[in-house]
Amino acid sequence: MRPYDLWPDDRGYFLEVIRMRQGLAQDFPPETTQVSAALSYPGTIKAFHFHRHQTDLWVPASGMFQVTLVDLRPDSPTFGVKNTLYAGVLKPWQILIPPGVGHGYKVIGENPAILVYVTNRLYNPQDEGRIAYNDSSIQYDWELQHK
Repeated sequence: MRPYDLWPDDRGYFLEVIRMRQGLAQDFPPETTQVSAALSYPGTIKAFHFHRHQTDLWVPASGMFQVTLVDLRPDSPTFGVKNTLYAGVLKPWQILIPPGVGHGYKVIGENPAILVYVTNRLYNPQDEGRIAYNDSSIQYDWELQHK
């Protein structure tokens, strides 16, 4: 993680999402990098999914997210470990998600939230795996984190 650059003024703010070949995206190849955005309404949970080869770089551009990561890599020393991060307008973090790490989010607060995400590969449905947000093998409680 690293904070992203945000310049507010009396009209709103300017958010710098990415500079190719710098920061967390320094190894993303420009010819296959894709930038996308998703708007989600308050209380929405989008989880879990993972990629076999793709790396994601998330930039929560507006609203607030409860981001959940779970290590699904059997050879990793942190296999099965879960992590909760809070990111968004009140905590402007970029989040780098490597292949094999399950990820998802819940929009918290009263406003919709926008997630901009940069990937080091073009979308390929064969690279993506999905796990239900309430899957018993992950046992993540979306309601009681840090309360």
